[in-house]
Amino acid sequence: MKKPGKVLCFVFAALLLFSGSAGAAEKLTVLLDWFVNPDHAPIFVAQEKGFFKEKGLELEIIAPSNPNDPPKLVAAQKADIAVSYQHQHHMQVDQGLPLVRIATLVATPLNSLVVLADGDIDSLADLKGKTIGYSVGGFETVLLKVMLERVGLTLDDIKLVNVNFSLSPSLFTGQTDAVIGAFRNFELNQMDIEKRPGKAFFVEEHGIPAYDELILIAHRDRIGDDALRRFVDALEQGVQYLINHPEESWALFASGSRKNLDDELNRRAWRDTLPRFALRPGALDINRYENFARFLQEQEIIETIPPLQSWAVELR
Repeated sequence: MKKPGKVLCFVFAALLLFSGSAGAAEKLTVLLDWFVNPDHAPIFVAQEKGFFKEKGLELEIIAPSNPNDPPKLVAAQKADIAVSYQHQHHMQVDQGLPLVRIATLVATPLNSLVVLADGDIDSLADLKGKTIGYSVGGFETVLLKVMLERVGLTLDDIKLVNVNFSLSPSLFTGQTDAVIGAFRNFELNQMDIEKRPGKAFFVEEHGIPAYDELILIAHRDRIGDDALRRFVDALEQGVQYLINHPEESWALFASGSRKNLDDELNRRAWRDTLPRFALRPGALDINRYENFARFLQEQEIIETIPPLQSWAVELR
């Protein structure tokens, strides 16, 4: 009679343990930088494959109505993690926001200067006297300035026009001769689909230090939070699955509420973004980050460079 009782007690205890662990999922709010697109694939693949759940996490992924809000909300501790841009992160830290980079999504620049392939611009030197469109001043115009300097030109040698994110349309209509800030995985594909192919000058090949395009940031006070480490681990599982199973991952990504993304542009962007994802999202290249910070300081984008561990970390 004692043995069944012991078995029942063991089973009951195990059920309690299981139910307790199953109900202990920690909630994290993740804010995207903009609308959902293939740049965010590792997050959604990890979500769909249950990798976050396996790490005891429950994610709420939100696309913001205003792309400027996510870092500010994380700084105010109204969200846990935000997708951001490395250059934007440097600027916001310089402004005093208590933010720290914890992982990388896209590990190469996506930004580029784009012209029509059948136009008369074959080199950066051909930009003299041309009209160049941009969407966001500051960083984009600094990129352009440095690229022009490599061929002996200055911003005074061109005409700058704010095209308010209508980059490729401004090229199609002749409003501009070139645009800076075009993402090579999207605008080039969009132009090709419209049968007006473009040609890109990649910023990292024309004087700009290599940098991460998309990163993940958290509040500086959360560095020691184990939930962030588990988030990064699950994200790496998502990247590994994505690289090993691209077609299956696409099916997971473009499903459910994201079915509207299943079109030619996003399929092409998916293909072109795949090799640019960080295979080790949590890894931090110290020299690379410090070098880019010095570049931004030299270009007067930021004033000071605080100690690295206060704005970029590799979680332990």
